[in-house]
Amino acid sequence: MPRHWTPSPTLKASFALHGAAGLALLAAPALWPWALGALAANHALLTTAGLLPRSTLLGPNLTRLPESAVGRREIALTIDDGPDPEVTPAVLDLLDAAGAKATFFCIGWRARENPALCREIVARGHCVENHGDSHSKVFSTFGPRRMQADIAAAQATLADITGRAPHFFRATAGLRNPFLDPVLHRLDLKLAAWTRRPYDTRCGDPATVLQRLTRNLGPGDILLLHDGHAARSTDGQAVILTVLPRLLATLTEHQLTPVTLADACS
Repeated sequence: MPRHWTPSPTLKASFALHGAAGLALLAAPALWPWALGALAANHALLTTAGLLPRSTLLGPNLTRLPESAVGRREIALTIDDGPDPEVTPAVLDLLDAAGAKATFFCIGWRARENPALCREIVARGHCVENHGDSHSKVFSTFGPRRMQADIAAAQATLADITGRAPHFFRATAGLRNPFLDPVLHRLDLKLAAWTRRPYDTRCGDPATVLQRLTRNLGPGDILLLHDGHAARSTDGQAVILTVLPRLLATLTEHQLTPVTLADACS
């Protein structure tokens, strides 16, 4: 069972500030403008932290692989928003051809529509992790009950389909709020972001996407790509299908080994 949840230092400070503001108002009601200003600034900080996908202010957040993986010159390819029956099979073939392993953050409802494809991901030696059930664009506005229900639904779906419960969770676009960390703790999940992202749901230029992924590339990096919701290049193909072979070749040139998040962090 997960250990007792410990809030991040930022959340602890936020709790203390709210308590102090309440006591100050009881002792000196005339201080209400100052108390309100302090609380508003605090909420602005928490909101900003939730809008920064790589932030650790709201709780633990994996943005690089552990030092043991760095020493082994490993990197993690993470592929979001699938499974997509038009794109994912080709992605799997490209990974197989290079002998590379990847982590697929799958959406619950898409997994239910494509269970065989989810199982194929695992059968080929990759990992399926939790990307929420609805992949809602307003996930970061969910309250704790709705947030837990959404993540738990995807967790149950993916565990049932693949026979393995996910260990990692990634929020829609990486956006979240202070409710997420205790929810993930209760579900025994770890938040995973990335080292760099190529914005390949919006940019269909393979050269730009590749450059964003490989700039200062090094061991321990977590790279983000998309099989679902992928932007299309000028030939109408999902940009990941053009970028992935070039990216895998670059990893070989740099003597970097693509592994799953689970293997890198075990």
